[in-house]
Amino acid sequence: MFRQLITCTAVIAATGLSFSATAQNLAKDYPNKPVRMIVPFPPGGGTDILSRVISSKLTEVSHWTVVPDNRAGAGGTIGITEAVKAAPTGYDMVMGQKDNVVLGPYLYKNLSWNPTRDLTPVAHVAYTPIVIATAANSPYKTLADVIAAAKKNPSKITYGSPGNGTSIHLAGVMLEKAAGIQLTHVPYKGSNPAMMDALAGNVDLLVSSVPSAIGQIKSGKMRAIAVTSASRSTSLPDTPTLAESGLKGFNVSTWYGIFMPRNTPTPIVNKVNAEVNKLLAMPEVKEAILTQGAEPQAMSVQAFDKFFQADFKANKAIVEASGATIQ
Repeated sequence: MFRQLITCTAVIAATGLSFSATAQNLAKDYPNKPVRMIVPFPPGGGTDILSRVISSKLTEVSHWTVVPDNRAGAGGTIGITEAVKAAPTGYDMVMGQKDNVVLGPYLYKNLSWNPTRDLTPVAHVAYTPIVIATAANSPYKTLADVIAAAKKNPSKITYGSPGNGTSIHLAGVMLEKAAGIQLTHVPYKGSNPAMMDALAGNVDLLVSSVPSAIGQIKSGKMRAIAVTSASRSTSLPDTPTLAESGLKGFNVSTWYGIFMPRNTPTPIVNKVNAEVNKLLAMPEVKEAILTQGAEPQAMSVQAFDKFFQADFKANKAIVEASGATIQ
């Protein structure tokens, strides 16, 4: 029995070494064929543009062939489903974002996957501050003006967002809670109709991603009151943060990152992370991302996984407090 135990132990050890060597060889040769970058939103949007910046640079600089594949629908969850179902070989990746990999599972009750169980975080790419803005002729010039008016007339001040359950809507919910005020949320089917109604004065405030609102802000048609991130937006350097405006510790933003199916070999995950981080350090890539109103931000695999797990856990209570659901 002792000899059998020794033999079994040796076989297990050899098998483990064999698996490890195979994974290392896979990473060494990776990629030896085109890699699909699933984009969970239509062409032309922020996620699509960011995906194409990374895909084209991986092709140009790393000499990989990375092909974007738009799989839009259901708030980005269709594209994530496509990635979850893919084989964990490293040849399918998806550009996820907070709305579909963190908030989506709490909002869409019929999803067949759980992001913390079925996805592997690979590389954080960028984050996007959320801006609180109003029409240029609005009486609200600062956050203090908004808070004072809301406390005087609870629920009278309205704010528009791209829709129920989006990270932008939830930023509005968190603003109400932090400031101790009641606003009235007006959801729209996308950023553009919310913007149009804010410009027309049909809603008092617009809560929006910086990329969606920056054109109207730069043109002077809208006034940026504050951004929700911990630091000021590079695209709106003169706009204070909510923390600077009196809501200390407020830090909310949406983010983008690359994921692969669970059980993708770790050496491949590490290799993709290293290549993406190398791109994010390049001046032309930084500029391309900043032009979209986003902020490039590289992380190690471990740091991104920790960040993702914490964000997923923290948003459960926030979504429940908002009362938002999507059928």
